[in-house]
Amino acid sequence: MKFSLPKKELLLISLSILALLLCGLYLTYNTYGNIQFALMLRGKKVAAFVLVALATGMATVSFQTMTQNQFLTPNILGLDSMYVLIQTILFFVIGGVNMLSQEQTSIFLLSILLMALSSLLLAKVLLKRRQNDRFILLMLGMIFGTLFSSTSNFLQVMMDPNEYDLLQGRLFASFSNINTTHLGLAAGIILLGSFILFAVNRYLDVLHLGGDQATNLGISLNTFQILLLFLVSLLTGTATALVGPITFLGFIVANISYQLMPTYRHSYLFPTAILLGIIFLVGSQFLVEQVFHLKTTVSVVTQFVGGLYFIGKIIYERRRQR
Repeated sequence: MKFSLPKKELLLISLSILALLLCGLYLTYNTYGNIQFALMLRGKKVAAFVLVALATGMATVSFQTMTQNQFLTPNILGLDSMYVLIQTILFFVIGGVNMLSQEQTSIFLLSILLMALSSLLLAKVLLKRRQNDRFILLMLGMIFGTLFSSTSNFLQVMMDPNEYDLLQGRLFASFSNINTTHLGLAAGIILLGSFILFAVNRYLDVLHLGGDQATNLGISLNTFQILLLFLVSLLTGTATALVGPITFLGFIVANISYQLMPTYRHSYLFPTAILLGIIFLVGSQFLVEQVFHLKTTVSVVTQFVGGLYFIGKIIYERRRQR
């Protein structure tokens, strides 16, 4: 009797093997005989890759299901801009040298809490009455993001040039010199948030049908949306506080997941997005370190590829609708 795996399982297995091979290549390539030291140094980065891919993949797919829009990402809520504002204020008040030398856990947790609680506050105010208020929520997120960016730019203009130079190093996504304590805290938060999202994946499957259908099928829509927004903000904020803003990563992995895995079931979409995120991050970091020799950053590679993919998707959708 022949047993053949369905295409979805075969795809997940193939992506898992590719992710493992890329991680193995990154850990062992050009170690120059210092394999143990390389594993210790690069192993911390691989752990960060996995956590960021987990947080970004879960958060973006959930957010796009809630908004019924595959072009939106959680960053539209202004989380990246808030992170930039928090870091700018801290560098402006405390000083860049003190900030880089202390790396306090309280500051790390403060960044996460501010980003998550601000989204939760907006959600409770705007979503408690009508489902359609989520679009007002997105508009306010864009407005507050612009406000945060303008305030950050104002403070950066007033900063000492040396302090500004140190700040810019913090505002680009970087997987180098990650604080081990922060990595452990981020792992706990991201794993907990991801576990809750995966536990409600069947509710997300129903929400994929639309808000009215979800309400008719017994889901308390406003309460569920508030929970989703809090978890999405928590995951996105933690990933951003850990390595810095990575603007297009979620958009890339979520939309490729929809193409590779044409299904509404989030039990397949979640792992596909996570594995694609690991593959993209490890591949980008490998290019940055071994091809470009640290002359650029992962965020630059992500923005370049993500910008091209975003434009291509817009053109493709317009042609398909004609």
